[in-house]
This record gives sequence, structure tokens and C-alpha cells, in this order.
Amino acid sequence: MSSTVFDRALLRRRRQRAWAGTPVRFLVAHATDDLVERLSTVVRRFPLALDLGTPDGAAAAALRRHAAVDTVIATSSWPHAGAQVVADEEALPFAAESLDLIASVMALHLVNDLPGALVQIRRALKPDGLFLAALAGGATLTELRQAFAAAETEIEGGVSPRVAPFADVRELGSLLQRAGFALPVTDVDRLTVRYDNAFALMQDLRRMGVTNVLTERRRTPLRRATLMRMAEIYAERFADADGRIRATVEIVWLSGWAPHESQQKPLRPGSAQARLADALGTEEHSAGDKTGR
Repeated sequence: MSSTVFDRALLRRRRQRAWAGTPVRFLVAHATDDLVERLSTVVRRFPLALDLGTPDGAAAAALRRHAAVDTVIATSSWPHAGAQVVADEEALPFAAESLDLIASVMALHLVNDLPGALVQIRRALKPDGLFLAALAGGATLTELRQAFAAAETEIEGGVSPRVAPFADVRELGSLLQRAGFALPVTDVDRLTVRYDNAFALMQDLRRMGVTNVLTERRRTPLRRATLMRMAEIYAERFADADGRIRATVEIVWLSGWAPHESQQKPLRPGSAQARLADALGTEEHSAGDKTGR
């Protein structure tokens, strides 16, 4: 199997086509609003910020309205009006320690080398610079993945890759630490989006530019019988009482700081100045002691 999971050239073409037409923006808009809210809790200024790959520069526009941000650069993997720099998220064209803030909304989950991208992001940040990003997590589109797998197994006797394998929150937290970020934090925002049927969901995915771009995808056209059976299985397993189907979207938030000597450090073992037993008002016993009953 190829070590390249995503066909990035195909992704760029599909995103460009989708966002040049009538794109579906609600997920990017939701996460961008959350980005602004999270940034508002950080008490400091960001002279130079980067919007890394957010479709249509939505995060850049929001950052430019933020009182704590002075200058914003927007990058995109394809040329559009909101992008000042066309660059792939896997190859940042910025000098080391040149940026105060790097933000990214719904872009990094489709890079092939996420660990490498995180290392580049950390290096591009000035000491004590902030990285804040939203990307799709492991439970995203789990219903569609299950419905396709069941339909292909039943109709075609096997399963082909249809929905991207997104990382879960624990894996992403480990990647932040491996990339050298200080004070790494991850959390999850899980949304349930409802549709009339599976075809309406797939239409939205096309208008987001995120249909199947897996390198190992099947190159032959999807059989109509398989597609119709997938929609039936989806409705059987994941419909509400009113007949509308559910689609899970898991947005994982990552944040971390470029290391700086002013940041809080964990205490050395044995350096505590107070005993836990005193704070709790209890009696302390050694490991070999037995308390009375």
C-alpha cells in the first residue's frame, strides 16, 4: 500500500472547483467562530498571524477583525481571492521563528505528513508563539463509512476505501508533544448534522470539495446498485423517527505554544512545598503501613 494516503493534487482541484461555485460553508463557519472565541481567552497581542489553509480564507477574515491581531497572512493550496500566499500545508514557505500565531480551520486532516507539518508549524512560530487548529477527528462520517462498507460487502463481496481515516484525539495530542509544542491541549467538539437522505449528505461533501481523495481509492465508477444499497442501509441504521439521517462530524481542536523560558514548567519530583495529606486534613501513612479499620 502507498505511504501517501491522500491525492493532494486531486484535493486541490476539487476544493478549487467547489469553492469557486456555491460552496457549503457551515462547518468552516462554525469552527471559525469557535476559533475567535478561543482566541479571545488569550491575553496577549499577535503582531503577525497566519491562516494556514482554511478554505476561502475564512479564518484570515475573522482574525483581521480581532482586536489582538495586527497583521494576517492567508495561505491556500490553490489560488483564490482570499489567499495571499499559495502554498501546500505540508511545505510552509516561512522562516523559522517568524510568526506569532498560526491558525488553521478544517485543513490539516487531509495532509499526508501531519507530524512533519506540525514540526514545520512549531519551527515557524516565534518563541511563545501560539498554534491553534481545528481538524476532522476519527468519528467524522462514521455512519457513511459503515453504510458503504456494508453495501460493498453485500453487493460486491469486498470493501474499498471510501471515507478518509481521520486521527483520534489521543493520537493528535501525542503528535503535538512529538512536534515539540509546549503546553499542548486537545479537545473535541462533536456535531450531529441531519439530512433528508445519504444523497443530500454526499452533495454537501462535493460542495465542500472533500469527496474521496484517497490514493488507494477504487478507480472504476461506483456501481449504482452499491450506491442505492448504501443509502438504504444508512437510512435503516442511522435515521431518526422523522426519517432524516444523522451524520457525525468530530472537530478536534489542537493548541500548543512554541517553547519559551517564561512558560510554566512541571515541578521536579520531590520539589513540592506542601504535603497532600495536610491539604486534605488526613493522616499520611507510608506504603508499608496499614491504617486501622
